[in-house]
Amino acid sequence: MPDAFNQPDRPDRGDIYAFDEEAIVAPPLPGEVVAVPTFDEVVDRVAADLVAQAEQCVRQFGDFHLALSGGRTPQPLYERLMYDPRYRMLPWRRTHLWFVEERCVPFDSPHSNYREISETIGDHSDIPPDQFHPIFAESPTADTDYETQIREALEWREKGHDRLDFVLLTLGADGHTAGLFPFDEALDENKRWMRRIRCTDVDPSERVTMTLPFINAARFVAVLAGGYSKAEAVQRLAYGEESPREFPIKGVEPIAGELMWYLDSEACGQVMGE
Repeated sequence: MPDAFNQPDRPDRGDIYAFDEEAIVAPPLPGEVVAVPTFDEVVDRVAADLVAQAEQCVRQFGDFHLALSGGRTPQPLYERLMYDPRYRMLPWRRTHLWFVEERCVPFDSPHSNYREISETIGDHSDIPPDQFHPIFAESPTADTDYETQIREALEWREKGHDRLDFVLLTLGADGHTAGLFPFDEALDENKRWMRRIRCTDVDPSERVTMTLPFINAARFVAVLAGGYSKAEAVQRLAYGEESPREFPIKGVEPIAGELMWYLDSEACGQVMGE
């Protein structure tokens, strides 16, 4: 991370976070880990770090490039950003909001990430419409079109700073993240920023997603996971021997940025009070 980009103090990997005489032991994941008792606290920690990163980027560059994932896991975070006065200071008017992935469905589909994020953030923040960037995933050229759009938005920054400032990812039980599923050929991508993928095991099966090289170029990558349904995946990530092709989240390794995991006690495989 460039020296000019000051980061807030954070605990070292594997630290224990105390809470009312109980403690969470963070699993040994790559990067740094925030492990707290409840998912509500996880949401607060992510929101606080997101606002801090946004403010710092606006001071340094004049704008903030944020990429968000869809789905149920991050939805409480998006709602918290809108209604909690502690986080309303996020500089939306200086923010470009990008989508980590999108399903190839109409925007009014219940499966559309655009619909979820637009109804929560787009409609209730003061982000300018031309800085809210959906993926028109039904277009056959959606991946190349979106990559061109991102490049054009970032090209005015000096080389080395022309990257996303904050990428929010989630963790699937099978290790998938973004739209990258086990054994998909997009996991071998080493040049392109966006790819169209097709996974027959999920519905909708066709998606447009950011690639690992582009994600790993980001200034800050946050991975959000909560609940017992994610505990096995967290353990496999910490102790398993699968390759990134078998377990895609293992391919998330920022080159010159930070990687932060935000986990609750259940995702850590720990029952509070035992």
